[in-house]
Amino acid sequence: MLDDANYTPRLKTLYKDTIRAALKEEFGYKNDMQIPKLEKIVLNIGCGRAAVKDSKKAKSAQADLTAIAGQKALTTTAKNSIAGFRVREGMPMGAKVTLRGDRMYEFLDRLITVAMPRIRDFRGVKPSFDGRGNFATGLKEHIVFPEIDFDKVDENWGMDIVIATTADTDAEAKSLLKAFNMPFNA
Repeated sequence: MLDDANYTPRLKTLYKDTIRAALKEEFGYKNDMQIPKLEKIVLNIGCGRAAVKDSKKAKSAQADLTAIAGQKALTTTAKNSIAGFRVREGMPMGAKVTLRGDRMYEFLDRLITVAMPRIRDFRGVKPSFDGRGNFATGLKEHIVFPEIDFDKVDENWGMDIVIATTADTDAEAKSLLKAFNMPFNA
């Protein structure tokens, strides 16, 4: 799908055709370069105690994150040794991946239209911004993504999702994500 030269993700087309104009009108930007856009999406799975007991758990998390993201995930390692937790420096502790371009738009589309509706008792995401226009949320289970085969999962991982935008304020970033139909609860 992403290999086709003529293919453009649905949300990327939506952004170019309608969202840019709506944001320019809403915030009164004088220059098109001021209009906020998505910069990157960072996905992270931390294994925690499971990785300490079994080093294969981090590999499993990496494989699952690679399947979800559509690009190879990196293994994250412990920076310091912590004797109380039996963690050694350099021990694999999880996985992360950074998405940009078409893969970023494809992931956001799958997150909003497929994964979030599959979350049990879902009432929307809390609008948690960092003050600079970046949005962070988490999922309790990574199995809400259709790429994960439920029968082959050995453990449910929580997942952090950070959406970095070029917006200067949280209001601009929230307006941008609302235009992409991000289901905020407030």
